Amino acid sequence: MKRIILSASVLAVLVLAATTACNTPAGEKAETEKTAMTKEELIKRGEYLVNTIGCDDCHSPKVMGPQGPELDMEHRFAGHLAGSPLPPVDSAKMLNKGWALFSMDLTVAIGPWGTTYAANISSDSTGIGMWKEEQFIKALREGKSKGLDNSRPIMPPMPWRNFAKLTDEDLKAMYHYLLSTKPVKNVVPAFQPGTPPPPPAAPKG
Repeated sequence: MKRIILSASVLAVLVLAATTACNTPAGEKAETEKTAMTKEELIKRGEYLVNTIGCDDCHSPKVMGPQGPELDMEHRFAGHLAGSPLPPVDSAKMLNKGWALFSMDLTVAIGPWGTTYAANISSDSTGIGMWKEEQFIKALREGKSKGLDNSRPIMPPMPWRNFAKLTDEDLKAMYHYLLSTKPVKNVVPAFQPGTPPPPPAAPKG
């Protein structure tokens, strides 16, 4: 009699396990079975993403080489270098006619929104060295400067809306890779707001 009761109990457990497995979505099962990346793998993934997404385009200063602008590897990820001279801008001729401007090394953008200086994203304390992982993700998910709730929006040309589509794992990988890079001390100038152009005049007639 005990053997029959025991067999019935085992059968019930097996049926319950099979039912649960059948009702679990395939994606959820794959996520559960997926093993977390090691720290080394995470950094390697981050390196791949940072190098292919184009973070260097704006966040790394450039030097002129035989074939044009090249990355200034000594200051990689330092953003716009403090004290770098910028030519004067004739806003009446350019900005008010619908143009936006970039500095020669692409670390400064000027438009109707104002003047944006590419941020220091190196591992130094003047960069993202003191940021928490959550701040980095919030900055790229929600477009919040420094990833802080009450901060100003991240300004053009930073394409944070594109990065917001990355997975949490990808954003974490980018964060950990950047923290593994050489720290570059550089306090980037603050964003300078501009005056938006007036709305177009209503058509006559």
